[in-house]
Amino acid sequence: MDKRPIGIMDSGIGGLTVAKVLQRELPHESIVFVGDQARLPYGIRPVEEIQQFCLQIARFLLEYDIKLMIIACNTATAAALEYLKAQLPIPVVGVISPGSHAALALPNHQRIGVIATEKTIESQAYSKQIQTLDPNSQVIGLACQEFVTLVEKNMMKTDHARQVVAEKMQFFNEHPVDAIIYGCTHFPLLQAEIQQALRTPIPLVDAGAATAQFVKDQLIAFDGLSDAPKARTWYFTTGDPIEFRNVAGQWLENKMIDVSNIKLGD
Repeated sequence: MDKRPIGIMDSGIGGLTVAKVLQRELPHESIVFVGDQARLPYGIRPVEEIQQFCLQIARFLLEYDIKLMIIACNTATAAALEYLKAQLPIPVVGVISPGSHAALALPNHQRIGVIATEKTIESQAYSKQIQTLDPNSQVIGLACQEFVTLVEKNMMKTDHARQVVAEKMQFFNEHPVDAIIYGCTHFPLLQAEIQQALRTPIPLVDAGAATAQFVKDQLIAFDGLSDAPKARTWYFTTGDPIEFRNVAGQWLENKMIDVSNIKLGD
C-alpha cells in the first residue's frame, strides 16, 4: 500500500476529466492537480518550451511527495513524456498510449479519427502509436485548437460552441471514420456538442478516462493503492482561481472545491 498522492498536470482544466475518473474509481487516492492556465495554450508552443513548463510543474508536484505523475495533456505528452521519464524518480504516465489502446480495442477501428491541438496533430503522436500497434489502421487527424478556448472560457453548451464544433466536425461527416479519439483532455467537456455535430453516431474515445483506468490497473498490479480512510484533492492553477473554480465546480459537480494560485518559472 502507498498512501502518497497522485500528481496530475494539464495546460488548463481539461485534465480534470482524468481526475474525475480517478476520484470515482479510486476514492482512497489523494490527488494534487496543477492546471497551467497562465501559459495556455500549449498547443502552439515550441517543444522545448513545453518540456520546461512540464519540468517546472513536476518539481512542484514532487514537493507533495507524489508516487506517480500523470501528464493529462496530449500536447504535453507528445512533447515531454520521455523527457520527464528521464528526469524524474517516479513513474510518469501520458495519455496517448492508453487512448490508442482504447481505440484499437473497439470492434471497428480501421479508420480512426483524432481531434486534438495543433501541436499534437503536427507531432503525429497518435498516428505513430496506433500504427505501431496495428499497421492496418489508418489515422486521420484534425486540429481543433478552438475547442480548448471554448472550454477554458466556460462556453460549453452555448450557441457559439455548437456553431464552432459543428463547423469543425463537418470534416468527419465528409470523411467518415469508425471512431474518434479525444486527443485533448478538454474535449470531453464538449461531448454533447460533438455528438450533435456528427451525422452518424460513432464511438468517442476518451483518452483521459482510458489513462485513469490504466493508472488504476498499474497501482493494483504493483500494490501501490492507498488504503487511507479519507482522500484529499489539492487544486492549483497558475491562472485565475475563480475562473478555474467556476468551470471545475460544474464539471466535478462540486461547487466547494478550494483552488490556490501558484507561480511557476520566471
